[in-house]
Amino acid sequence: MATDADKIKVTILPTGTMHADLTWLLIDPQRMATRSNPGRQKDWVPVPTHVVYIEHPDGTKLLWDAGVPRDWEQRWGPTGLDQYFPVDEVTDDMWLDSRLEQLDLEPGDIDYLLLSHLHMDHAANAKMWQDTGTRIVVDQAEKDGALSFDGYNKGAHIKSDYDGLELDTIAEDTELLPGITLLRTPGHTWGTLSLKVDLADSGPMLFTSDSLYLRESYGPPPIAAGIVYDTVAWFASVEKIRAIEEQTGATIVFGHAADQMAELRTGPGNYYT
Repeated sequence: MATDADKIKVTILPTGTMHADLTWLLIDPQRMATRSNPGRQKDWVPVPTHVVYIEHPDGTKLLWDAGVPRDWEQRWGPTGLDQYFPVDEVTDDMWLDSRLEQLDLEPGDIDYLLLSHLHMDHAANAKMWQDTGTRIVVDQAEKDGALSFDGYNKGAHIKSDYDGLELDTIAEDTELLPGITLLRTPGHTWGTLSLKVDLADSGPMLFTSDSLYLRESYGPPPIAAGIVYDTVAWFASVEKIRAIEEQTGATIVFGHAADQMAELRTGPGNYYT
């Protein structure tokens, strides 16, 4: 009988909660102001962030995304987005450096850092892995786009989060290790990725990152988010995720869904196999 040591283990680690106007996450006509109700109140909602620690039975250690930074006010201030996405619900033990310490890990112990995309709430701590020997993987289109501009930022891409890092890239769906597959799901950004992990006991889990912020976005029909680079590609990516769910029975883990995060097992020791 297989033991946990023989199985892929997945640990979901909350890394602090932002708050934002729901319109950034969900363009929902039912919540919009209308001629008859021009004063409709806005929804100020929690936007939790998380990373995923994956232990492969061959000994490989992987991390999906890199969370929000402790110094978010300073780093996000020049973009103006600190006013729209404050990290205002977080305890000291949630920051990524604390999470690694709880797992008894140094950054260099991670073999792969998989970045779903290079936005400020997903790649902000990537430079913790500079010169560690960790392989940092992104989508080729994401790398090209995120390095294509001059200046401090382009929207939620802050160049200092990732410039100077050695970024390995993929240009097609890629099984990195048996049971661990990166999926190209662009639309939110040039090259947003999702991650599918095939678990022995829990079945496949598909982490969408910002390809799907919320359960409500998924539909059907899918409802676009407020931050989408390419709407046509976004809809195609949602249907790609839906097809995989239908084929495999995968559990879809949305990128910033507070209700779902409260339902999942999270934190060190609360892993899925």
